[in-house]
Amino acid sequence: MAEPVRVRRLTDQEGRQLQRIVRRGSTSSVRYRRAMMLLASAGGNRVPVIAQLVQADEDTVRDVIHRFNEIGLACLDPRWAGGRPRPLSPDDEDFVVQTATTRPAKLGQPFTRWSIRKLLAYLRRVHGRVIRIGREALRCLLARRGVTFQRTKTWKESTDPDYDAKLDRIEHVLEHFPDRTFTFDEFGPLGIRPTAGNCWAEQSKPDRLPATYKRTHGVTYFHGCYSVGDDTLWGVNRRRKGTVNTLAALRSIRAARPDGALVYVILDNLSAHNGKKILRWAKNNNVHLCFTPTNTSWANPIEAHFGPLRQFTLANSNHPNHTVQTRALHTYLRWRNVNARHPDVLAAQRRERARIRSEKGLRWGGRPVAAAA
Repeated sequence: MAEPVRVRRLTDQEGRQLQRIVRRGSTSSVRYRRAMMLLASAGGNRVPVIAQLVQADEDTVRDVIHRFNEIGLACLDPRWAGGRPRPLSPDDEDFVVQTATTRPAKLGQPFTRWSIRKLLAYLRRVHGRVIRIGREALRCLLARRGVTFQRTKTWKESTDPDYDAKLDRIEHVLEHFPDRTFTFDEFGPLGIRPTAGNCWAEQSKPDRLPATYKRTHGVTYFHGCYSVGDDTLWGVNRRRKGTVNTLAALRSIRAARPDGALVYVILDNLSAHNGKKILRWAKNNNVHLCFTPTNTSWANPIEAHFGPLRQFTLANSNHPNHTVQTRALHTYLRWRNVNARHPDVLAAQRRERARIRSEKGLRWGGRPVAAAA
């Protein structure tokens, strides 16, 4: 007489895992029922009793027990291979993914990007290969291999030979002297035109702004200053950038710390920021200028605060002239400095900071964090 089918002796880890699944349940009914079969068999129950307990066929119970005895808890997640054989080999799949991620122009095609139909038509014309796949299967294959349809992005790489040294200096100042650190930058150009945005409105009845045909007001630039220690933002609108306006902003920063102690100002290396007149004034007034590397203006902390400024004063606006626009900017700045920790302000800053840095886990969008340590 054949011996009854039963599971091998469970290890402590296997027993606890199976008990956890049975007691707490599982998002997968297959895992839950299979765990019950194994625990019931480990408890000395025969196959007919287990089949009645889980409402399954006896042969199914035997198959699960045999599978557990072969591969352990991996049997809880079966990989069925039903249906017809896969039409593409792994090598063919690699070829499809490589083709999809290659620019069509490099393959002699007269367009700049693939669509599913164009990619499928090209794959069917490849000489030396037989690619038999449908549109939906192709879409599923690309998704399974992590290839998605995305917007193309541009970037600028800094060629500054002192790139790391300048970033180290900025990080050192922000970490050790936040109460004496300020940042400065221009924001603009700011034109007089209706600007689209978001607002609450009745469904299918969006708020509408008029179009502009002639723009005769010119543009202005917001010269912004930010105190890292006080979390305060202020500034003025000017008709143009220049050394005179930069010097006026630096004087307002110096006035914010009238004790004469050393202050640090982080700013980019625009020609209007590093002239001889500005450098001489900074040296005579105990102001240390920390310039960001070339093409690395995102390293300036004030950039994250320009996002809320743009969102709450310019988006969804229709200012008639620069006077009204400037008044709106200053009204927001007064509200923002009183409500610097408002959830909406913090959320807008996080979004802008994420947009500027662009990639998670990189040091300010530059080198990996591990390399910077």
